[in-house]
Amino acid sequence: MIPVAWDEVAALELGALEGGGTITGITADSRLAGPGDLFVALNSGVAYVGEARARGASTLVPDDQHAALAALASLVRGKSPARIVAVVGSTGKTSTKDILGALCAAVTPTVWADASQNNEIGLPLTVCRLEVETRVLVTEMGMRGLGQVGDLCAIARPHVAVVTSIGPEHLELVGSIENVARANAEAIAALPPGGVAVVPADAPQLEPFLGRTDIEIRRFDRSAANLDGGAWRFALPGRDLVLELPFRSRHMAENALAALTAYDALGLPLGRAQEGASRIVLSRWRGEETSLPGGGMVVNDAYNANPTSMHAALVDLAERAGGRRRVAILGEMAELGDDADRYHREIGALVARIGIHVLVAVGENARGYLQPGVDEMHWIPNVEAFDTVVGVLRPGDAVLVKGSRAVGLEGIPARIEKLGRTWFAS
Repeated sequence: MIPVAWDEVAALELGALEGGGTITGITADSRLAGPGDLFVALNSGVAYVGEARARGASTLVPDDQHAALAALASLVRGKSPARIVAVVGSTGKTSTKDILGALCAAVTPTVWADASQNNEIGLPLTVCRLEVETRVLVTEMGMRGLGQVGDLCAIARPHVAVVTSIGPEHLELVGSIENVARANAEAIAALPPGGVAVVPADAPQLEPFLGRTDIEIRRFDRSAANLDGGAWRFALPGRDLVLELPFRSRHMAENALAALTAYDALGLPLGRAQEGASRIVLSRWRGEETSLPGGGMVVNDAYNANPTSMHAALVDLAERAGGRRRVAILGEMAELGDDADRYHREIGALVARIGIHVLVAVGENARGYLQPGVDEMHWIPNVEAFDTVVGVLRPGDAVLVKGSRAVGLEGIPARIEKLGRTWFAS
């Protein structure tokens, strides 16, 4: 972290502060605290203040933990010359962030958010990882209501805003897709003059928020990502670019196109993009693919789900399954408000239309997935009941596991892998 003087931290008057000396790291995990670090005790972390002090760290028990983290991050941010990117949107935020971080890191000192550190705790802790030499910081900003992205932007103060997509998410909280667009567009409103907004060409809900004449608007066209042999061909303004990527999913390639557009907006050399592409590592449970004995596969995309991401994952399964039997294990989609039943039924109709052979629906709202046209359908109330339907799986199946985070499907692929080993055990 960029060093911060003790007096600067003390002057913020954030709570009970103990220790001294220059602060060279900020953490909320006492196990990671050491000399030079400031351990910020969040929630039950107060019980670990003594442990952090024993490890040689300074400590802060904040009066208001969110305000304290915001103030500390703003202090560090103010000392950095780095170009800051805010990645927002309804789907694909984390993967786009991971791809962009890897692309940038190959050519310039870059920091990017871990996993989904995209809220009022994770975002400030990410900003606090800025080093003196950092030239690009890629942040991710989640949204569960109007004003939240704007608050996070006030901390990070981005130069580039990437909107990955606009679709139905958190409708129980924001009420409409138009408000989803409004909430994510707060990142565009936060840009300084000369900033760049990277937006999808197929998001008309964003148009009312793209009228600024003091920033640049760059649109990416999802159809401009095409599989060309074993690599992806991207049509960018003024040139085509062919990259080997560690995935074959179209929706991941679309995330890569958004990342490439932002990479170009940062003025980084497209001619060196393959160096970064070779380093891409996606966060857990986002399209993780594992081969199964007998030529099968299981895709763990269980981190979260909304209608847009569910549609993309199902179409990807249908496209890549080939002649294999297609099995979809789908958890319900949360926070869709009054239209939840309609959205679940629409996904159920898609399941039938694209030729999924076996559907396992998990959760009360997931009953809506059970639409005519699927060879075999099962409903279970929760993930604990999965063992009652595991017998539907066969060697050689292509399996997708996806649902909202609250359903907790992320452990299912490991159980399927274990089952696959028993099929061919000697």
